[in-house]
Amino acid sequence: MLWVLLLLVACGAAAISCIRLCIVSTRAGLLPGASADAVRKMTDGHEPTLYEIAFLAGGPHRVVDLALVTMHLRRRLLLAHTGWTTVVDPEGRDEMERTVIRAIGPEGQSPIPSVRTAAAAADTVRALADRLVTAGLAVPPGAGTDVAAAVRAVRGAALLVVAMGAAALLIPGQEQGVDGPVVSLLVWFGLPLALTLGCLIIARMEVHPYSPWASPAGQRLLAANEVPVVQEKDHGLLAAFAVRGVRAVNDPALRAALGVHRPSS
Repeated sequence: MLWVLLLLVACGAAAISCIRLCIVSTRAGLLPGASADAVRKMTDGHEPTLYEIAFLAGGPHRVVDLALVTMHLRRRLLLAHTGWTTVVDPEGRDEMERTVIRAIGPEGQSPIPSVRTAAAAADTVRALADRLVTAGLAVPPGAGTDVAAAVRAVRGAALLVVAMGAAALLIPGQEQGVDGPVVSLLVWFGLPLALTLGCLIIARMEVHPYSPWASPAGQRLLAANEVPVVQEKDHGLLAAFAVRGVRAVNDPALRAALGVHRPSS
């Protein structure tokens, strides 16, 4: 009866992983039911800003990078290819720009990575994230990563079920035949396998892609280009940067400035 122990291990792994995926998906608000209401709530009387688009597409660091690029294009900030930023105009036009200026510090010059880290953790960015989470367009902090990990756990459980079933079939004394134990083993191990595969199919349909920032409603909002863009100078580049990040930048110097991790002195 060793196969019974193997079956218990397979069923336990399948049940635990699937329950975990359901719990983290529910906590993150990724299961179907409120997607349309979320989009309607966010857009009713309010046009999402480029900062909000940037958060949905790339998280807090994308928001800070968007502010840096915006200020650089408008000559209020200088982003050097060495990875340093220098304040040209200390008067920020909005709270996000003022947050960036505070992160740069009183000397008016600082490495871009340190500015990005400090500004991304500021209250201004957290408030923006809270608004999007409340609207149902973003997932709570860490929830998207938890969902991806839960999906990987279900995949691992499915492979474990197959391995346990194969091991059970290899136990000496199993009789071959249509009515023998082999068919029973296939049926018993097929149940947890069907559970894990079904859970993966549902996750693929309802939760994929497993974004760490945007909920399915937020992802549909981005994919459908339903977010209006303010018509202003350089609005095309800024809108593209909000969605695609540094990949939307053609200027080699600007790309180097945003990509340097160890700036030169």
